[in-house]
Amino acid sequence: MAELTAPQKTGVRLHHPELKTLVDTARFHAAHRPSATAVLCEGRSLTYLELHQESNRIAHSIRASGAAPGARIAYLGKESEHYYEILFGCAKSGTVLVPINWRLTAPEVSHILRDSGSELLFLEEDFAPVLERLPAAPPKTVVRLGSADGFPAWKAAHPTTDLAPPVHPDTPVAQLYTSGTTGLPKGVVLAHRSFFAVRDALASEGLDWIDWRTGDTALIGIPGFHVGGLWWAAQNLNAGVTVVAMRAFAARDAIDLIRDLGITTACVVPAMLRMMLGEPGAVPDDFTTLRKIVYGGSPISEALLEESLAMFGAEFAQIYGLTETGNTAVCLPPADHVPGHPRMQAAGHPYPGVRSKVIDDDGRELPPGAIGEVCLATPAHMVEYWGLPEKTAETLVGGWIHTGDAGYVDEDGYVFIRDRIKDTILVAGENVYPAEIENALEHHPGVAEAVIVGAPDEQWGETVHAFVVAVPGQQPAPRDLHRFLIDRLAAFKLPARYEFIDHVPRNPSGKILRRELRDRFWSDSERKVN
Repeated sequence: MAELTAPQKTGVRLHHPELKTLVDTARFHAAHRPSATAVLCEGRSLTYLELHQESNRIAHSIRASGAAPGARIAYLGKESEHYYEILFGCAKSGTVLVPINWRLTAPEVSHILRDSGSELLFLEEDFAPVLERLPAAPPKTVVRLGSADGFPAWKAAHPTTDLAPPVHPDTPVAQLYTSGTTGLPKGVVLAHRSFFAVRDALASEGLDWIDWRTGDTALIGIPGFHVGGLWWAAQNLNAGVTVVAMRAFAARDAIDLIRDLGITTACVVPAMLRMMLGEPGAVPDDFTTLRKIVYGGSPISEALLEESLAMFGAEFAQIYGLTETGNTAVCLPPADHVPGHPRMQAAGHPYPGVRSKVIDDDGRELPPGAIGEVCLATPAHMVEYWGLPEKTAETLVGGWIHTGDAGYVDEDGYVFIRDRIKDTILVAGENVYPAEIENALEHHPGVAEAVIVGAPDEQWGETVHAFVVAVPGQQPAPRDLHRFLIDRLAAFKLPARYEFIDHVPRNPSGKILRRELRDRFWSDSERKVN
């Protein structure tokens, strides 16, 4: 095992080992620091006492609506203080929050509502048109956020007293949807332990790869429907520091918040760093309070790291994992962020208590340096894929999450990712699966067949490239295909380019040679992912 980074010698690190569930978190901080600010959003604030009391009201309201422990509760909206009230309200009622990507189309939202069986939907008024276009009936109860007679009135009649639900670390608390290889997103069920395991592991060894300290104010740059955003918010709330929730990331707004609020830590994807660096007027003085930037979703290029070090003046920690691993399972610590150092090519080192291995096609563990499928064993791993026991058994095997990423582990235990075994495309930190786009494209009357691959992109990591075989005698224009997909797929899934080909390459058994098409874009790169 590699020599681990020594902890910082200054400041007071925050760790409350007695907290094991989000219910514990709300009660503890309401009792010990009631007037401290928990959440800031667009000038509105919520103290830890208010977070506790309002989430209690919500828990009682959820129960009064008829939702029993284990019921799914959906949220369709952007970031706000209400989102975190609802998260803790679900935890306290024993129900499971299903945050929905607000960029999805009505058919995509409808699938998640149907698949999860959500009994209640919290809906921001901005997304009411999506509700009106759902191809199936919405949940029986819809609570509207932003209307005077909606959310405030719905919870006002209920008490602020504790419910004391039978919640423990293995109780499910969130269900996040990831795109699926079959074309339909799968619900990844996460328990309370997924939001505490990494924190406890770092504290057990006195490591500050990622840490939370007195006086911290944390920016949430990644949306809460994404495991990275939800995990980062939970870590900071567990620590008892202030989180700043952006309704949606915008570079100018992020810079202003960091400067004006004295933000000390942030969680972002590399594309967000690039956007802030490119914002006119941005100068190092805007970022003097920043001490640590945690990033994930894609690696950081050496050029971007050098620019970021010069501009932000902060430590950097890269995190790697999946929704299925409860977010991060591997970290590249700040000490390894040295431009030009070979370890900058690594995803990172597993946290204490997290194991990694690389296996061949027959499931045999490979020696250091040999490339195969990366598997991770972490106490934060998912409970299951909702309603998909066979898929769960394929991914979670004997406590090991099979990532679908190809890579190797070196002699020091560092994990290097070199390619993907699954067909995932990573666009600005969002997982996109080709099958979903191919299925949609092939419903166009002018498309006989479609193959989707990821192409490298300097800003977004990867972009979606569509190879299209037209129906004989027809040649749909790219703009027609784009218009066709707009109402069927979220914008980040739409192809950046359409390329027409005569036929799809296949092997003798008829399987698509997707790699042959994909390699055109990656042949000059040692690493086949971005």
